Amino acid sequence: MQPLAKTIRLPQAIALYIGAVMGSGILAVPGLAAEMAGPASLFAWGVMLVLMLPMALVMGWLSTRHPHAGGVSHFVRLTFGERAGACVGWFFLISVAIGSPVNALIGAGYLSTSLGLGEGVRILLAAVLLGITLLIHWRGMHLGGNVQILIVTAIIAVLLMVIVGSAPHIESAHFTPVAPNGWMAVGQSATILFWCFIGWEAVSHLSGEFVDPRRDMIKSIVIASVIVGLLYFLTALATVGTASYGGGMSDASLVHVIDRIFGTGGKIVTGITGFLICTGTSITYGGAGARLAYALAESGAAPKRLATLSGRQTPVGGILFLAACFFVILSLYATGMIPLKILLLLPNASFLLTYLIGCAAGIRLLKDDPVGRKMSWISLIATGALLPFTGWSMLFPATIAVMVWVWTGRRRNITVSQ
Repeated sequence: MQPLAKTIRLPQAIALYIGAVMGSGILAVPGLAAEMAGPASLFAWGVMLVLMLPMALVMGWLSTRHPHAGGVSHFVRLTFGERAGACVGWFFLISVAIGSPVNALIGAGYLSTSLGLGEGVRILLAAVLLGITLLIHWRGMHLGGNVQILIVTAIIAVLLMVIVGSAPHIESAHFTPVAPNGWMAVGQSATILFWCFIGWEAVSHLSGEFVDPRRDMIKSIVIASVIVGLLYFLTALATVGTASYGGGMSDASLVHVIDRIFGTGGKIVTGITGFLICTGTSITYGGAGARLAYALAESGAAPKRLATLSGRQTPVGGILFLAACFFVILSLYATGMIPLKILLLLPNASFLLTYLIGCAAGIRLLKDDPVGRKMSWISLIATGALLPFTGWSMLFPATIAVMVWVWTGRRRNITVSQ
């Protein structure tokens, strides 16, 4: 495989991790969790913060040992073989192809609503967000990493402003009763919090472009996890302390916290914040998807045309593939053929399986590291516990697996006959 340009250093790595993990969930999930479990939801946040680090470290250790554009699919291929690696690769790639337009529509929705604009503008803004993401990656990860630093810095500044500004509105009475719906509800709320902490796998696809992965990979993960963990927990604390949930407020809890602080200008602050958060997520996942498409094509698990590189050593084939997918998904949404709710559910099981099988690979690939092996087991069990909640969305990766199995089998037969 031809190596991609190595341009990612520690500051860019930290920003890419934060951009991948701290998605649009921060705008709604604190309120939804508080509605389910009340103030006790803060305990669920604490538990998930503890579980987040093992998942992040496992992906970091594997990326440090085996830096590759294939990311998790490469780890799985080394452990369970070509077909398993191809399946996991396509799980993630198709999830990015669908999830990125969904993420863009969510961010565009926040901005267009805050400006009082309609659905047509929302779709246009989503297309602009995705177009900017693809253009950045066409230019290379050096630009992508620097842009991500600016975006993440702006997001952190706004969130800190909101957290500090909410302090005068926090009342001790809002923390009682601690568990109004019982302690079982705390465990149930933890399942939705899991989706706030996925994203560590995305940067594994960029590991081959780290200037010094052994020095910067784990360091960037630890720093990013501390920043993300604190921001999530403090946002949840502000949501509970100001009682900005329940009564129709839960799915937009941060919006109501911001409104308390900024008054009439709160909507615009919310819109810009939501758009920036979703842009940061799009940059990391767009880069991961393009590089994964390149890696799959190089290994023969995807059409060879997707392995095309530009003169800047950027994966043009993967970028064009994602551009085509984004166009199709936005068109299906714009014509009303597929609602946003369905598009949101489709990638869930695929992302979960990517983590599950990736952690299983970690148990074997990190067998000489007792700590790494234990962390892999913890992550595997925690991820597996959520698998029963995926429901019908498990049909999506099952369909992908059948198609990949047929493709790789057909390719193998052609190779043997030649």
